[in-house]
Amino acid sequence: MTHIIDAMPLVGDEQELYDVAVLGGGNAGLCAAPAAREAGASVVVLESAPRHYRGGNSRHTRNLRCMHAGPSQLLTESYAEDEFLSDLLRVTGNNTDEGLARLVIRGSAGCPEWMRRFGVRFQSSLRGTLHLDRTNAFFLGGGKALMNSYYAAAERLGIRVMYDTEVVGLDVLDGRFRGATALAGGRSLAIRAKAAVIAAGGFESNLDWLREVWGEAADNFIIRGTPYNTGTLLRLMLDAGAQSVGNERDCHAIAVDARAPKFDGGIVTRLDCVSLGIVVNKHGERFYDEGEDFWPKRYAIWGSLVARQPDQIAFSIVDAKTADKFMPSVFPPMAANSIRGLALLLNLLPDTLDATVAAFNAAVRPGRFDHAVLDDCRTDGLTPEKTHWAQRIDSPPFWGYPLRPGITFTYLGLKVDERAQVLMRGGEPARNIYAAGEVMAGNILRKGYIAGVGMTIGTVFGRLAGEEAARHASR
Repeated sequence: MTHIIDAMPLVGDEQELYDVAVLGGGNAGLCAAPAAREAGASVVVLESAPRHYRGGNSRHTRNLRCMHAGPSQLLTESYAEDEFLSDLLRVTGNNTDEGLARLVIRGSAGCPEWMRRFGVRFQSSLRGTLHLDRTNAFFLGGGKALMNSYYAAAERLGIRVMYDTEVVGLDVLDGRFRGATALAGGRSLAIRAKAAVIAAGGFESNLDWLREVWGEAADNFIIRGTPYNTGTLLRLMLDAGAQSVGNERDCHAIAVDARAPKFDGGIVTRLDCVSLGIVVNKHGERFYDEGEDFWPKRYAIWGSLVARQPDQIAFSIVDAKTADKFMPSVFPPMAANSIRGLALLLNLLPDTLDATVAAFNAAVRPGRFDHAVLDDCRTDGLTPEKTHWAQRIDSPPFWGYPLRPGITFTYLGLKVDERAQVLMRGGEPARNIYAAGEVMAGNILRKGYIAGVGMTIGTVFGRLAGEEAARHASR
């Protein structure tokens, strides 16, 4: 168990002093670091991963959502503040801090241009099941290229980056950060700074913590991103008296291919075919409306849905009519020329799956299929109904994909104010501790998700936290 070094001298083989210490080396941390450096601060970044795994979950991202007034080289049409907020409120069930949400939305408009200054390049956004060409700017080369650009910029700016450096203790007295104890290469380091930015993610990679929350079901979860997001700094800050936000049981969890690795499977294991067919559990039974809404507004609920099914397993089934309408998993589908044959491949009871598909087909009502809109293809007489994109599953070959809950990040985090300052349990902001990224995203996202908004939160609050930390350090 990690521990707090509270109101005691930091002890280490080496001691170093900086204006700003950024604890975490993902998107939020690498936005905070150059923002602080350009404001005149000396900056160190402590990254727990080795250099080749740097970047946290941001390595697996592709885009960020941003407000814009009109068409550009990156985005079509327009995406206004109120529409962005409406989308966010819809997926969160209005469970958000609207003031902080608007801060992020307004700040998003300037993100692409700011990112370009540090070498980030963009491409035209994707079409198809993602529906994001109007709302999301896509990184050329994906998240790894994004992070490589930021790290190269950090080197040019004279920011010190320390890899394989795990923070194991914080010296926090009366809401004031005085330093951190870290382990690096078998030696202990005492890092002192005038201000700190906490940007080390959530606890989704901490399997013991997940088991505390979910019980044995957690053993069947797949962690989509880095194995280094263990929640150590989150736990340390909560122990030091920081206010929490969000529920520790809630998480961004999507349906991923059950054949994915335990960690770091990333985007290529995601399955985007759910809305185009049906999903059944291990008993061959449907359990949720696959066509409830556009995929980018609903894909983040499917991990939790699968987690609540027996043995945390489900199966997505589509036919030849829709096989070319979604981005496939890195793993090939299981394919058969009959539903009964597919059931055998998926280890399902053939009679049960055959009956489920037959009942679904009989309930489909005529409509004009159009996956680009909320069409009128639906079922009638089923529980649950499929409200959009319902087509008979009758054209071989039939494809099946096994699904597991794939956790992207956890919603439990540190409560912050509009200056990115961490709020302590007494209600006052910490004097010199700021937070950005996943570790504070629960202020805005306490449930649900819309594609790209996590990167938007990390970018906007990373810049803000870096600037505020540098301002404090200059006093």
